[in-house]
Amino acid sequence: MKFMKLGSRPDTFYTAESVRTVSSEVSSDLIIEVKGCKYLLHKFPLLSKCLRLQRICCESPETSQHQIIQLPDFPGGIEAFELCAKFCYGITITLSAYNIVAAQCAAEYLQMTEDVEKGNLIYKLEVFFNSCILQGWRDSIVTLQSTKAFPLWSEDLGITSRCIESIASKVLTHPSKVSLSHSHSRRVRDDISCNGAESQRHKSTTKGWWAEDMAELGIDLYWRAMIAIKSGGKIPSNLIGQALQIYASRWLPNISRQVKANQGATSDSDSESTGEISSKHRLLLESIVSLLPSDKGDVSCSFLLKLLKAANILNASSSSKMELARRVALQLEEARVSDLLIPSLSYSSDTLYDVDIVLTILEEFMLQGQSPPTSPPRSRLGFERRRRSRSAENIDFEFQESRRSSSASHSSKLKVAKIMDGYLQEIARDINLPLSKFIAIAEKIPDFSRLDHDDLYRAIDIYLKAHPDLNKSERKKLCRILDCKKLSVEACMHAAQNEKLPLRVVVQVLFFEQARAAMAGGKVAELPSNIKALLAAHNIDPSRPPGTLSTTTSIRGDDQWSVSGLKSPKSRTSTLRMKLAEDDFDEYDMNPDGLGRSSKFKAFCALPTGPKKMFSKLLSINRSGSEKN
Repeated sequence: MKFMKLGSRPDTFYTAESVRTVSSEVSSDLIIEVKGCKYLLHKFPLLSKCLRLQRICCESPETSQHQIIQLPDFPGGIEAFELCAKFCYGITITLSAYNIVAAQCAAEYLQMTEDVEKGNLIYKLEVFFNSCILQGWRDSIVTLQSTKAFPLWSEDLGITSRCIESIASKVLTHPSKVSLSHSHSRRVRDDISCNGAESQRHKSTTKGWWAEDMAELGIDLYWRAMIAIKSGGKIPSNLIGQALQIYASRWLPNISRQVKANQGATSDSDSESTGEISSKHRLLLESIVSLLPSDKGDVSCSFLLKLLKAANILNASSSSKMELARRVALQLEEARVSDLLIPSLSYSSDTLYDVDIVLTILEEFMLQGQSPPTSPPRSRLGFERRRRSRSAENIDFEFQESRRSSSASHSSKLKVAKIMDGYLQEIARDINLPLSKFIAIAEKIPDFSRLDHDDLYRAIDIYLKAHPDLNKSERKKLCRILDCKKLSVEACMHAAQNEKLPLRVVVQVLFFEQARAAMAGGKVAELPSNIKALLAAHNIDPSRPPGTLSTTTSIRGDDQWSVSGLKSPKSRTSTLRMKLAEDDFDEYDMNPDGLGRSSKFKAFCALPTGPKKMFSKLLSINRSGSEKN
């Protein structure tokens, strides 16, 4: 970093009885009070360079040997005043990026201009500021930081704006052409080969060389600097996103821990300080949100969800939350279940996690990415098909691109379905989670997005275990979102023994399991026609085995399915009989063929163990029912 020395005399200032003075053969005749500190000085060297002191001395008559001047609003305090006083005495002073702002404000306050004396302090400071400070990267950063102590003076003197312009211009320039600090310049040189080309390994680091240094700035100055950088139009949006992530990790660490610690504050002073800290963090967060680049993928989905989590904890504005939710929805397929577990701090809800904001994200995701037509529009005239031009080729190319984007949207919905089923498994453990919110999230996923319902069944099973007080209608309502045809063999075996499921679901699972087992075992050459019709009505192809159990979601040990201790078909039938004794069908369970409650009860109580016998028994029941009708 650059520095400048002015003056040649040694430092002769000293303190005697709480008064600062300078050793001299001439007796002092001036007392200056600055911020409660007294200075016993001489009029000659000070008044010859400070126009303000001249005017004060002329306006106030001398009443004693020492004329007293009070400067209560002196910018920079006693350090800045003593710097100016030493300059007047010719004592050596050292100026750098750390004290130049205070020195400039103090010199302007004392009016140490060229009108008073040529080569005065303001002129020398301005030359040093323009020729050295603004030319160095680190000097500009440190100087801009120091303007925070003198915001009004720095704005009036143009120090803040010139530092921001200098920083922005250097960010838009290659780092090899920027005067950096010693340690940083050495780090950047290591990333550049001898012929000036950047190595691929450190290319991204070199491009974002400025982000860590700028993270030292306060949010107000950082925001202005980032706006200047973005207006330059030369920095890629992904580097802007990386810089914002570095800044957020610097200034928003462990927000949840801080809030929990602050919630334990008891005294009024503690609560006031807590509110002040929260308001500062809230302003910081909302400023970061306003700086986020607009393109998809410029910032990671994980980073956006962390910001959303912090916004929820800090009670940020609803506009900031909705903006973050909209951006998360654009790349929801990249999310992790752990990032979606946003704690709920609402007084109106007792749930552990904020399910409403995730539901909003899911709704935004489903509203976007509408699939284009699956086939190109046909021309109205036949001869147009034979005419081939470059514009037609361009249309075909655009159509192919739209087809690619459509397939990408479809694949992203498949990924989101897996993510949301994993999310349902996590929130299902919350005993305060309402059934309506669980079902609302599950139903937002389109049917085609779930290739199998194993993860959804696991979430339902967890919810039933965590909410044993659900009544029969609530359990039925919960299980209506489950498609038994999309369960794997392992899931069917578990569901057939699950005593928490409604009877209707167990019956469906047993039926489809037996149908698949009959076709897979080779014992039945061909299914009866009425069974085929029943399977066709449910869009089931028994010749195609279901997919394997999904392994995309990590499952806790107590929620895993045990297959080793499965019951035999005979014991499963006895379990079914016990469930029939304590449960019955309602109108919703009526089959389209009109099979009544009593006939169903008899039929399923007599359910055989072998698949062939079961189908023959069902066939006879259907015949008897048709004869009665």
